[in-house]
Amino acid sequence: MKKFFGVLTIFAALVLTVAPARAVIGPVQTQTAAPAAAQGQCTDESKAAWYADFTKNRTTDAKAAYEAGKKYLTACPTEEGQIPAYLKKWVAAYEKEARKLKLTDLFVRERKYAEAMTLAKELLADEPENVTPLIYLGYGGYVVAVTTKNEAGNADAANYTRKAIQAIEAGKTPADWAPFKTKDDALGYLYYSLGYLERSSNATNALANFIKAATFDSEIKKNPQTYVFITASYEAEYAKQSAEYERLYKGKDETPESKLAVANINQLVDRIIDSLARAVASAGTDAAGQQTKAVWLARLTELYKFRNNNSDAGLNEMIAGVMAKPIPPVPTPLTSLPAAPATSTTTPTANSTGSPANAATTAPAAKPVAATTAPKTTTAAETATTKPATKPKTRNNHGRP
Repeated sequence: MKKFFGVLTIFAALVLTVAPARAVIGPVQTQTAAPAAAQGQCTDESKAAWYADFTKNRTTDAKAAYEAGKKYLTACPTEEGQIPAYLKKWVAAYEKEARKLKLTDLFVRERKYAEAMTLAKELLADEPENVTPLIYLGYGGYVVAVTTKNEAGNADAANYTRKAIQAIEAGKTPADWAPFKTKDDALGYLYYSLGYLERSSNATNALANFIKAATFDSEIKKNPQTYVFITASYEAEYAKQSAEYERLYKGKDETPESKLAVANINQLVDRIIDSLARAVASAGTDAAGQQTKAVWLARLTELYKFRNNNSDAGLNEMIAGVMAKPIPPVPTPLTSLPAAPATSTTTPTANSTGSPANAATTAPAAKPVAATTAPKTTTAAETATTKPATKPKTRNNHGRP
């Protein structure tokens, strides 16, 4: 509200310049509740009363000042002079700022997303460089997609989200960061939103954006659903490469090409292990999420043992420390084999034929991890418009976001 008044006082100096004109409409101090003012008549007495109300409330009660100014202008639409000119500027400034406050109210408090999106577009049309409506159009599009299960607007919302991210990263800032806490919190959620909006149309970009979201000091970094989406993306690629390996190399002698295929598959397995460990670590201990957390932990244990000679030694320590480490980027596909394995624990266990290449075919099959954690519309609707929660209320839905 202080910022609101700050914007309106840009016209404060004009009051001094128009003050002498008050004599034209009579002594203001004697005009308080003139009957003509109540009737909306454009008389000297009513104008004096309205202007007195306006000046009395201008710096303390913007809404009351606005109402007085509107009465003056509505009753005297054709009047010219310093006072009506000033009132027109002040009223226009008030309405402009009031729309911004209304946008936050519609989105955060009233949860009227359709109205909020419409208002955001109007604001953006008036102020193309204003980052606030971009944030609401981008993040709002994500909220609409989750809460209504209508993703027809995903492409437009993704475009607004990208523009909001670009504007913020270029140094632009909104009047305040609501519904987020800080710049990093906003960027974390915007990158997450972009990942969600593009998860069906551009899986590669979606994965990169989910990973980027987890790099910010944002509450989205603490939300296990972020890592579930990352896991799902890696699992899909893992399934694809495993199937290709089966088709090309299963039952055949080991070759440099098959070894390279195994190395690329193992990169994906290691990423899945990391993202699942983060999901488990950030899931917390509340009773509501334990069933889903157990599913994640079971898959994590399965893959960890596969990569560590059928041993889960060190797994608990890994989970405990994983959130303190930077999240690894999407692996670059290998085009040649490393000179030597980084550690013996990252080599597939040999099968009965003694062939480490063929061991890749015995890796645990890819599983649709995200299928057990699909967003639930009800919970998303309850939490998406409030401040980001450190942990979702349940682990089989979005929580917030």
